[in-house]
Amino acid sequence: MGGLPEPVQALIDAFSRLPGIGPKTASRLAFYLLNAPEDISKDLADALQGLKTGIALCEECFNITLSDRTKCEICASDQRDGASLCVVEKPLDVLVLEKTQGFFGKYHVLHGVLSPIEGIGPDDLRIRELLERIRQGVVEEVILATNPSMEGDATAQYLQKQLAGLNVRITRLARGLPMGGELEYADQNTLLRALAGRQEM
Repeated sequence: MGGLPEPVQALIDAFSRLPGIGPKTASRLAFYLLNAPEDISKDLADALQGLKTGIALCEECFNITLSDRTKCEICASDQRDGASLCVVEKPLDVLVLEKTQGFFGKYHVLHGVLSPIEGIGPDDLRIRELLERIRQGVVEEVILATNPSMEGDATAQYLQKQLAGLNVRITRLARGLPMGGELEYADQNTLLRALAGRQEM
């Protein structure tokens, strides 16, 4: 039984390496592109190329920005409150928080979380740069918005210890029940956190 031509197999393998895409989806995408109009493949190739050549990291917060800019739009804006700094794991988290239109401070992107199992320590993240920003004396509150996972919690606890002597207020995103959710479907940890984080009415 003959295998697939090498270019097709190479594309399937490339798609398979993307998160959330299994072998079947990778095969469907590859065969779709094989039979699709040429402009679709060209647009995809151009977009992938532009992703690497047209994007850089902001020198202040390490969010993604255009490669011809030193600061992202948020850091460059005089409408944002530099006294409030939200620390997130990845650039996508900035996008999600910005969609809420409820935060008007600035961000700091760590580009990961502490994970001893994967060999990711403090020096692999943008922690040193975070501490340098805070030592400049502008920041008054640091919001630790890492994910509510084991690694996210460990990273938040590590940052809390590092920030302890820097005269800033340290907060963590609240956790609890989602809107529209029902108690009977909530897991035990979510219910415990919702109880612990209850507020006055």
